[in-house]
Amino acid sequence: MRNKLTSAIKPLLKSLLLFGLVMTLALGHADGALAARSGGRIGGGSFRAPSRTYAPPSRTAPPGGGYYAPYPGGGFGFPFLFPLFGFGGGFGGLFTILIFLAIANFLVQSFRRVGGSDDASEVEYSSNPPVSVARLQVGLLAESRGLQAELNRIAETADTNSPEGQAQVLQETSLALLRHPEYWVYAGGNTQQARLTSAEAQFNRLALAERSKFTEETLSNVNNQLKAASPKGALPSADQLDNPTRLLTEGPGEYIVVTLLAATLGNLQLPTINSADDLRQALRQIGAIPSERLLALEVLWTPQAEGDTLTADDLLAEYADLKLV
Repeated sequence: MRNKLTSAIKPLLKSLLLFGLVMTLALGHADGALAARSGGRIGGGSFRAPSRTYAPPSRTAPPGGGYYAPYPGGGFGFPFLFPLFGFGGGFGGLFTILIFLAIANFLVQSFRRVGGSDDASEVEYSSNPPVSVARLQVGLLAESRGLQAELNRIAETADTNSPEGQAQVLQETSLALLRHPEYWVYAGGNTQQARLTSAEAQFNRLALAERSKFTEETLSNVNNQLKAASPKGALPSADQLDNPTRLLTEGPGEYIVVTLLAATLGNLQLPTINSADDLRQALRQIGAIPSERLLALEVLWTPQAEGDTLTADDLLAEYADLKLV
């Protein structure tokens, strides 16, 4: 009787043991993938007010004093409107100077109003100019592993401590993404406007929100401080994960997400991204920001470490605002 009972229980125990082993592998792999989500980061910049330079027009004083007139025929002023006023003849003196300055200021302001107060003028003459903080994200199929290698190369060689180097990082990253349109799946972007005094806090909030999605920044180059995770902390390679148990827990798809954050002087409006053409236009636009207008940038991507994966569930949980392109 005991032997029959034992024979009946053994298959049940084996089934329970196998089920427990499968669940342990599945849950353990999922937790490990979440805990080991790696990220790369390239950043730099400084939120400083642009320097204002002004070179007054040169005037040549004649021998013996006086003032050379910019118009032929003598006299300083408006020869057509005020032929009687001016230096070197007629009357006026100080009164003529005041009239000239008032009219000159009126004309300058009128031309600026007619032509529109563009961003360049406002940036040049304001101590608290407008700033645009742009965020552009691209979700690609994991088959674009070459993009990860390109981003790693940029991070390892970039000069992130100068505006020229930061603009080059932005341009090279945009080009790397533009060269892989066949892997584009999801995208999203927006631009926020702020003044210089509040733009840094706004930029930092966006950067921290994206960085918090990583468990570890396994490669970073910020202000020329290059850091990489030690080999012990690196994730296992694809060869090490190539075994039957991985097939039980592999997600329905794997992706790479690249985020571009840029703070630039003036008005920058990224297009609303609803298609691949919109994404292409946005990449070209953000990659063309000149160094003299770029205040700060962050390039972030995940996964970074070899063998790490970002599943469709991860993408839905962390990047729910991305649209299918």
